[in-house]
Amino acid sequence: MTVSLWYTFGGGTKLIVDLGVVPPSLTVLLPSSEEQDQGNVALVCLAHRGFPGGWKLGWRLGARGALQGSQSLEVLEKDGHYSWSSSLTLPTDQWRKAGSVTCEASLKDQTPITHTLEPHHCSQ
Repeated sequence: MTVSLWYTFGGGTKLIVDLGVVPPSLTVLLPSSEEQDQGNVALVCLAHRGFPGGWKLGWRLGARGALQGSQSLEVLEKDGHYSWSSSLTLPTDQWRKAGSVTCEASLKDQTPITHTLEPHHCSQ
């Protein structure tokens, strides 16, 4: 899949930049131990510098869980890449019992980009 980003200057000069597909980098923000003690945890996944727009971002609990969580609107950065986020709130006991929690970014027929957590390694 080839995607082009184009700019038109003054007298009609057109610059075409072929970015292709650029997978986003994923950063996961973990719940604090204080948050875990309060009964619910909020997980946040930041997707940064992906291209083109239209990636889906969400969470899977376990290896085969359905994609869930809320996704923010995409933000078009000055360099032509997109950034966005997804969040998921879980009861603390569900978080602690999950074998794995995965943030997943997917775009049509591209291989998904993932960041997997093992909650028992992240807890208090």
